Amino acid sequence: MYWIIFIGIAVISWIVQSRFKNKFKKYSEFPLSSGLSGAEIAQKMLHENGIYDVKVLVADGGGLSDHYNPANKTVNLSNEVYYGRSVAAAAVAAHECGHAVQHATAYSWLQFRSAMVPVVSVASRLTSWVLIAGVLMMAFSGNPWILAVGVGALFLTTLFAFVTLPVEFDASGRALKWLETANVTHSRDEHDGAKDALKWAAMTYVVAALSALVTLLYYAYILFGRRD
Repeated sequence: MYWIIFIGIAVISWIVQSRFKNKFKKYSEFPLSSGLSGAEIAQKMLHENGIYDVKVLVADGGGLSDHYNPANKTVNLSNEVYYGRSVAAAAVAAHECGHAVQHATAYSWLQFRSAMVPVVSVASRLTSWVLIAGVLMMAFSGNPWILAVGVGALFLTTLFAFVTLPVEFDASGRALKWLETANVTHSRDEHDGAKDALKWAAMTYVVAALSALVTLLYYAYILFGRRD
């Protein structure tokens, strides 16, 4: 039963990722009538929200590596977004600045997520190995403790994935509202295109969270089911 669910989640994840990439490509070819670049939009949104201590930089990771780093207060945009003058570039740049606005206004979900980062980064590196060792140990000796540690670490990474959802949806909401009120997206088609692109970007986080939850339930079943 679980393998069918795993395969289903994998297929859905592939579909969503493909759809998102296709949407990004489509709206990257949709020129923004305002003529602003992603970098200019990011700077404009930051300043209009009273934020002057955040830098807008070109990200090192290439395509779709855009992110906001609260540790050094930088909005990092891929080349396509930083220099792009398209609906996709506008949507992504505004979304990442949405995270900067969250940071500046002490948005509670972002604070909670940021507090989890140090622990989750350690847990995510160890989880796979601990789970494998735990399953083997339980199979050969019946000792559940290593697997229990792995399930605990997996719970933290799953919680992190779900905490990420309100952070991402809120950043997109802030971005879309600002793009319209700041008159960056001049037409309904431009605004709807930005909304569509961000919707599919958000869906990738939803699928990732569901995948993490299914994995957690699978190993929890092994841990508690085998002990009954």
